[in-house]
Order: sequence, then structure tokens, then C-alpha cells
Amino acid sequence: MEAQKQKLKRTQKEISKPEDFTDPEVLYEKLINTIREYHPSTDLSMVEKAYKLARDAHKDQKRKSGEPYIIHPLCVAIILAELELDKETIVAGILHDVVEDTTATLEDLSREFNDEVALLVDGVTKLGQLSYSHDKMDLQAENLRKMFLAMAKDIRVILIKLADRLHNMRTLQYMRPEKQKEKARETMDIYAPIAHRLGISKIKTELDDLSLKYLQPEVYKDLEEKLQTNKEGRENFIQSIIDEVSKHIEEAGIRAEIDGRVKHLFSIYKKMRNQNKTLDQIYDIFAVRIKVDTVKDCYAALGVIHEMYKPIPGRFKDYIAMPKQNMYQSLHTTLIGSSGTPFEIQIRTFEMHRTAEYGIAAHWKYKESGSSKAAIDSAEAKLSWLREILEWQRDMSDNKEFLSLLKSDLDLFTDDVYCFTPTGDVKNLPSGSTPIDFAYSIHSAVGNKMVGARVNGKLVNIDYVIKNGDRVEIITSQNSKGPSRDWLKLVKSTQAKNKINQWFKSELKEDNILRGRALLDKYCKAKDINYSELNKPEYMEKYLDELRRMVSERCTFATDGSFIKPCFFKRESSAVGAALYFVDKFIEEI
Repeated sequence: MEAQKQKLKRTQKEISKPEDFTDPEVLYEKLINTIREYHPSTDLSMVEKAYKLARDAHKDQKRKSGEPYIIHPLCVAIILAELELDKETIVAGILHDVVEDTTATLEDLSREFNDEVALLVDGVTKLGQLSYSHDKMDLQAENLRKMFLAMAKDIRVILIKLADRLHNMRTLQYMRPEKQKEKARETMDIYAPIAHRLGISKIKTELDDLSLKYLQPEVYKDLEEKLQTNKEGRENFIQSIIDEVSKHIEEAGIRAEIDGRVKHLFSIYKKMRNQNKTLDQIYDIFAVRIKVDTVKDCYAALGVIHEMYKPIPGRFKDYIAMPKQNMYQSLHTTLIGSSGTPFEIQIRTFEMHRTAEYGIAAHWKYKESGSSKAAIDSAEAKLSWLREILEWQRDMSDNKEFLSLLKSDLDLFTDDVYCFTPTGDVKNLPSGSTPIDFAYSIHSAVGNKMVGARVNGKLVNIDYVIKNGDRVEIITSQNSKGPSRDWLKLVKSTQAKNKINQWFKSELKEDNILRGRALLDKYCKAKDINYSELNKPEYMEKYLDELRRMVSERCTFATDGSFIKPCFFKRESSAVGAALYFVDKFIEEI
């Protein structure tokens, strides 16, 4: 019970914000103490070793603020420790900039620590090299987010990157105004939604608020001042609700912890903008949270609350029965207080609260070596990609097993590859795609005139398999005679196959007719069929009716065969006849 209380206490704490220019040794001590809080028995020699290496590697480097560079990786590591992540992740957080900014190499990290740490640092380094076009951000944000996720082979890479971005946003005041807006927009469009998708509200809410501060400074300041006005009155109101609710919940025999708050600035701003309302018109600016032991207690507490206060119609949401995509679970109800002021109450279990605050990080179990492996329940329902990860993780007690699963069987985006055009547009293609697929995704004219390709500035073969983050440039020539039939064996996208086939149909129509006529002639001779009889339109009509019947009977999809149209042009009848010869085989194949 005591352990549970301590866990909850840690969950309720905001992610700490050390003052700028804090002495690195003080930060390192805080890091060690934070790790000890949730894992007292662990050997921290690896963390100490990482700190010394990073400190020496960055010793001559300064941040834009003028403070020693080592402060940044230490603050990143503290954020990761407050999410209660494993030792390897924290070490990688300390070392995340050494490969890019110092003489240290991945081989050095692999030798000094292990391959796992080197893999995490490499992943963070590669994500840091992605560039985002400000002009195209709005149009491409979702693709960029997907590419970002796809490029991280290990989910912990993303967690490190989010911690890195959070600390950078906290110190954004030292950047130029245009850089501030650029980074804030990038954070709003890319990083905050990823934090949301991973369910890490502790990071997501702060990233949102900081982005708003630099993107809409006047709005942010105005909102902050309005909320500051009568702060005491609001705090008294929330406390009166808490006291009132606590009394009734206790009388009902439900063990609960109750707290309240004013919602985050960005959350309030978004509601005002989306609903076109002023601050005074927003219902749920106040939120009271009830945390209980079981799901049964959640609904029991809801009954107590609805007896006490009048609920606002249409403002009840059951995210326990129907969790959000990021595994968030809670009961939300908006009520009218005795003073007539509306407020929101959220009811959840202690475990739900931990998942709501830490998201996927809450499911990353910090285990010592030698932990037994639990069997994976293969019958788990496959819902959204994130829910699937969390469901599988729930049945596992070993990090290594979870990591292995993420890398293989449960690769997040195995079906897609994300790459750039030379102008920075993101293209989403099937996994295994080649430059040919890329060319036809731009335009059929580009594909038809393609003679070669460059990837990341280097010439490649047309069968090169595109990787996430590649920048692809297509080389075209007006002298090109068009695509080759061999290309059909190389392409992966349906779009490219259709466009290539379309070209052959239109450009080589006469050739196809001659080919069909030759095939039909050969077939007639072999079967001793009178070709002139076969070539009559009335025969073709009769056969087409039969063909429609065959198609409607034997197709795997419902159809009346109406898409089989007769051909009345004598010069094409031979081509149709040749096609009929292959129809039966075609139907068998599909």
C-alpha cells in the first residue's frame, strides 16, 4: 500500500523545471535521486559513466543562452527519469548529442556501454536530421508525424526526442524571434501530437502551452492575465468543490483521492477558438479529479456525483468503456455547482491516472536482468497501433521481449515508407517501393519519361528500395521511349502499376491488336475453328453474354458482369477474342 502511495505521489508531480544556469553537478545529483526514488536498488555506474563522458565531450561547448552545454543533456535525462524510464534510455538521453556534436562515435558508445545504448543514440541523431518545411507544414503534418514514428525503430527513441524538444522549448527565449516561431510551429504540428498519440499528457500539455506562448504571444499573455485575476477566488471555489465531494464520497464508503485545478492555457484557448466563445463562456475551465481503486468504484462515484450536482446534458463521456486511441481512460462529466458555476469532474482508477499522465512510458517496466518472460496472449484484440503495443506490453514482464516485439512482429509502420521530394514534400509509398513508384506518385508524365534517379544526392539503380527519410530526385529525358514491361515486376504501388499498364494500352494499342489477332489465329488453328464465323459481331455478343454469366457466378465479389462490354468494331474483335481465350484462367486466378 505504501509503495502504491509513493507511486501515485510521483505521478501527481509536474515534470520539474530546473532554473537556467543550474550547476551541472547539482543537476546530476537530482538525476540520481530521481532514479533512486522509483528504483532504489539499481546499479547506477553506467549513468555515472555516461555523465562523465558527455561532460568531457561537451566541455568546450555553450548553448545559445551561454550556459555550459552539458546542462541540456542532463535536463533531458531528468525528464526521462521522471517518466520512470529504464537505465539504457536515461544513459542515451545523457549521450544523445555526443555523436552529432563531438568527436565521439557510435562505435565508441557501443564499446563503452552496449549496442542498445548506441542504437538509441543513433535513432535520436537520425531524427534530429529531419528537416521540416515551414510552408508545407500544415499540409504535411500527419505524414511528417508518421515518418517520424516510422524512422524510430525503438519507441524509446521517440521518448528521448520528446524530452529533448521539451527542454529546448523551455529555453526558447534565447533564440531569435523567427527561430522561436519556427520551432514553436514545428512543436505544435509534430511533437505535441506525437506526445498525445503516445498518451504522455505531462509532456503534451507543456509543449502545447509553450508553443502557444511563442506563436500567439498576445493571446497567451491576455489569457494568463485573465486567469491570474481572481486566482484566489477560483482556488477557493475548487477547494469548496473538493471538500464537498470528498465528504459525500467518504460517506458512500469509497476510498478516493480528490484534487482540482484550472485547465492548461492551450486547452482553454483551443476551446475558445473552436467554440467561438469567451473565457467566461467555457464550461469546463475548472476540473476536479477523483481517483479510486477499481472500475466499479468509478461508476459508484459517478452515481454519488450526479446525486449531488445537476449534470449538463450532452456533457458526459465514458472513456472507460470506450478508451481513446492513446489508451486514455476516464469518466468525464460537466456539472453545475451550487453557485451556478459549471465545472468538470474526471473519475478514474489510480492505474488509469498513471497511464493518462505517462502514456506508453507507464507501460515500460523497469526490470533488473534475469526477469522471467511471460507468454504473449496471441488472442489479444488488435485495435489501434498504439493500443496494440500497450496491450501486448501489459502481458510482458521483460523489456527485451517488448523491444524485440516492437522491432519485428509489431513494427509500427511496416506497410509504409516516407520519403522527401527535392522540394521537401513528403511522399507516402508502400514498403519496398522503388524510384519508379516515387516517379509515378508525382505524375504519370514523370514516370513515363524517367531514365534514372538520385537518392540523397547519389545515383542509384531503378530497383533501389526506398528507405524512410530518403530524399529522392527523378531524372527524366524527352528522348525516353517510355516504361519497360520489366518495371511491372519492380513496382509496389497499385498506382504505378496502373499507370504503366495504361501507357502500354494507349501507346501500343495497334501492337496489342496485332498480338491479339495472332494469338486468336493460333488458337483457332489448333482447335480447328472457323475464324470468319468467330469474328462476326453477333457471335461476339452471344459469347459476351456467356462471359457476363461466368463472371457473375465465379467472381469473388458481387457483380452482374455489366462491366464486360461488347465490342462492335471489327478491327478490335480479334483482340477481344484473344482476351476471351484467357478469361477462364483469369477468373480462376482471382
